[in-house]
Amino acid sequence: MNAAWIFPGQGAQYVGMAASLLESHATVRRLYDAARERTGVDFATLSTQGPKEELVKTSNTQPAIYLHSVALALLLRERGLRPAAVAGHSLGEYSALASAGWLDPLDGLALVRRRGELMYQAGLDWAGSMAAVIGAEPELVIRLCAQVVAEGEVVQAANFNCPGQIAISGSLAGVERASVLLKENGVRLVKRLDVSGAFHSPLMEAAREGLLRELAQLVLRPGEAPLYCNVSGARVEDPEEIRSLLGRQLTETVRWQTAMENLLADGVGEVWELGPGRVLSGLLQRIAPTARSRAADKAAELDALLEGEPS
Repeated sequence: MNAAWIFPGQGAQYVGMAASLLESHATVRRLYDAARERTGVDFATLSTQGPKEELVKTSNTQPAIYLHSVALALLLRERGLRPAAVAGHSLGEYSALASAGWLDPLDGLALVRRRGELMYQAGLDWAGSMAAVIGAEPELVIRLCAQVVAEGEVVQAANFNCPGQIAISGSLAGVERASVLLKENGVRLVKRLDVSGAFHSPLMEAAREGLLRELAQLVLRPGEAPLYCNVSGARVEDPEEIRSLLGRQLTETVRWQTAMENLLADGVGEVWELGPGRVLSGLLQRIAPTARSRAADKAAELDALLEGEPS
């Protein structure tokens, strides 16, 4: 089937995630057992039972979402299915790469866990925040962020998610100043996000440097499907280019809307969201209302997807 697989990022987690997959599939239980052996963390219990305050820690959230997403991809692969293309939102880019054979799932897990630790530490070292901007044109957000930067603060567009939905990220003062300017320019809603750092901004530079050291040791092999990357939204098929883009992703803007537009323009017939929640399916409907998409989070949804039923 000519379907692309897409994978969610941080924020999609919830207590109880992966419970039905672990109950129904030995393959998933083996993956989580191997993850515990590799990391020393019982992500099966943390994902299914919490507590929430531990699950939402960046160093735990990222590997928990990654494992849930990869588990779904492994089950599809067991049935002989392969993606026509892959993409993932921020953290989800690692799930995408593991699902298409670019990297070993357990190597990806270790890298994602380290990424989360580095991002959390950067958030402690350089206090920052993010805000959702609803109903603004990209050009206005870029212009006003540039004005704030010229005033000496740090802020930039962090995510272009879909028409009318953008996130900004930077220093506490930078995000606050940009928020005020956006409201003064008629933007109807600017809402502070509950995050532990200024993700996808220059304040993640220390995390990027640490991640680059980890990426230098990562084994990346040619995958079975192209990646539509976060940094440019373009189709990528070279392992070394992907290695570079994964490093850049921490401090640069996620161009999710562009990635989805390019993926669809290249002729993908259907898009499957694999992982907790349906955030990306909702974004896709805003980007391309006529696009065919389905989502699988729980075991019953995966069964419906495999049977071709609406999910």
